[in-house]
Order: sequence, then C-alpha cells, then structure tokens
Amino acid sequence: MIKIEVGPADFDVGRETQRVAGQGGGAIASFIGQVRGDGDLETLELEYYPAMTDKALREIAATAQSDWPLHAITIIHRVGKLSVGENIVLVVTGSDHRKAAIESCNFIMDKLKTVAPFWKKETRANGATDWVEERASDIEASKNWDE
Repeated sequence: MIKIEVGPADFDVGRETQRVAGQGGGAIASFIGQVRGDGDLETLELEYYPAMTDKALREIAATAQSDWPLHAITIIHRVGKLSVGENIVLVVTGSDHRKAAIESCNFIMDKLKTVAPFWKKETRANGATDWVEERASDIEASKNWDE
C-alpha cells in the first residue's frame, strides 16, 4: 500500500506509523524532516506543481516497492509557509526485514530531495529572502542509488 500526500496540513507521526505497521511485517523505518533553525531563519516557504510532484513521488515509491520487499510506504510532504521547528516531510516504510525498511526509507528521502519538484524560499529575520539551491551532497547521495 502506497500513501502519498502533499499539502499544507501537519501530519501525525504516530498515526502514520501505525497505519504502516498495520500492513504487516515487523520492521518500520521512518524519517521526519523539520525546518532547521539555521542562523536567523524565520520561515521556509515550499511551493510545488501538483501534477509533476505527485508523479515524481509515485515513481519514487514504485521504484522503492520494486527494489525492496515492502508492505507499505507513506510519503507526506508539506507545502506553504513553515516556521522553524515545524514538520516538513515524513517517510515511513514497512517490511518484514530491518534492512529493507531502512534502505528503502533512505532511498526515498535521497530521491525526494533531488527528483521531486519542490521549490524552497527562506526568509530571514531582516526580511531578506533566498531560494534554496540543490546541495551537491544531496545530488551525490541520489546518484549513489543509480549505480
């Protein structure tokens, strides 16, 4: 079972983890991304193009499901203006085996950071704004899965 949601609403980590656990298996892996308090950052605004983003997330999830024996995948990504400490993204994977759950969760996050079209704008305490560029380390991590 694959669940993908993109929107402004926050998510309930416990409820989403229980939903994946209810699909069977004995190994659940998760990642929660939050807005970092880098320096004087006040907000992070995330934008997306729904059709493109949904397609990319579904392809990432389908690849994970074909590469690992998974019972369930949840990908929830928030958009809109978020403050420091707020949740941005949740990935939960469930499998019979720890290694499959952990590796697939890592794969999904690495690909999500580089393949899914999200645009991020930071606003600082002084009012300055900057669009966030892709990080070389994220690109490299994503490429490592392609080998």
